[in-house]
Amino acid sequence: MTPPRPSVMNRRSFLATGAAIAAAHGLGAHATAKPPVMIDGLSFLPDNLAELRAAGLGGMICDISEIEEVRDADNVPRYLRTYEKCSAALDAAIERLATRPEAFVALKGSDISSRPGCATFLQFQSCEPVGTDLARIADFHRRGLRVLQFTHHNNNLFAGGALEREWSGLTPLGIEGLAEMNRVGIVPDVSHGSEPTMLAVARRSTTPILLSHGACKAIVDHPRCASDTVIRAIADKGGMMGIFMMSFWLTRDPVPTVDHLIAQIRHVANVAGIEAVGISNDFPMAGQTNLVALKNDNAAGVQEYLSWWQAMRDQQIAGFDWTPEHVVIPELNNIGRMATIAAALDKARFAPREVDKIMGGNWQRVLTDVLG
Repeated sequence: MTPPRPSVMNRRSFLATGAAIAAAHGLGAHATAKPPVMIDGLSFLPDNLAELRAAGLGGMICDISEIEEVRDADNVPRYLRTYEKCSAALDAAIERLATRPEAFVALKGSDISSRPGCATFLQFQSCEPVGTDLARIADFHRRGLRVLQFTHHNNNLFAGGALEREWSGLTPLGIEGLAEMNRVGIVPDVSHGSEPTMLAVARRSTTPILLSHGACKAIVDHPRCASDTVIRAIADKGGMMGIFMMSFWLTRDPVPTVDHLIAQIRHVANVAGIEAVGISNDFPMAGQTNLVALKNDNAAGVQEYLSWWQAMRDQQIAGFDWTPEHVVIPELNNIGRMATIAAALDKARFAPREVDKIMGGNWQRVLTDVLG
């Protein structure tokens, strides 16, 4: 069942939708009232933009990076984001959204709910497109980019990545790049960074920062997950983190459930406060495509990840000494995930004001604090 067509539903309609979805997924009839807006902290533009309405989103951080897979000397896959491809992708996204009723390019946090459609904050998931030319940061900002991640898994010219044998932090270029992000008004995103990178950005940034999509290391001990020290540092800077849908970093239990996602949210709230956590997808809007085609058969779907996982293990990267059994939480690998999560938070006895913040209010606050 999909939510109603309008992108911004009132509390009564959201309550009814959430209850219906919750009942369909065995979560009970309780559902929370909808916050002023629901925001996804990391997803992608769907081929069919009507999915944004079906998802009930009033805002999203949208990765528009174009990636190129390459193999290093050890045949390990790496994912590069070149200036040429990402610059073209930025122009294409802006052109695509220029005249669409379903979504628009958002330049300020205050753009959320200012007009019909999903307020879309464009992001690159690496500083690779910047290269060594820091003037590109201002140029990307002028053209509409509003969130910039330092690195994606691996070390680059700006920062150390999470999936390296030995961690490193911000480089001198990364320190200058962060200062330029702060100056022009781009939200720094530490997702996929090493712990030294994340802590250095939190310490040096003059604005709130994001860990747009991730999970908690206290629950799943993996370098892709954030320690309590990192979570507190981000919150102390006025920022927040989004809990994503990639289930093998949410739990090592053999069967992932919505309760595992709720446990991640509760952990961040306990460590750093309810203002420090939100929801991110990190899959296509309608769900991880192959798992949807497999009717969310995790045993079959996880196979596409295992060669990469084994490559990381062969490289002796920490956290890969076990084998994942799943990729998605089946109840959330669909277009109605946000209403399902809201219903589950209500069932878990989060207060209505807390649900409002988790489902969108925290994202709106940070984006407004940094972007105006």
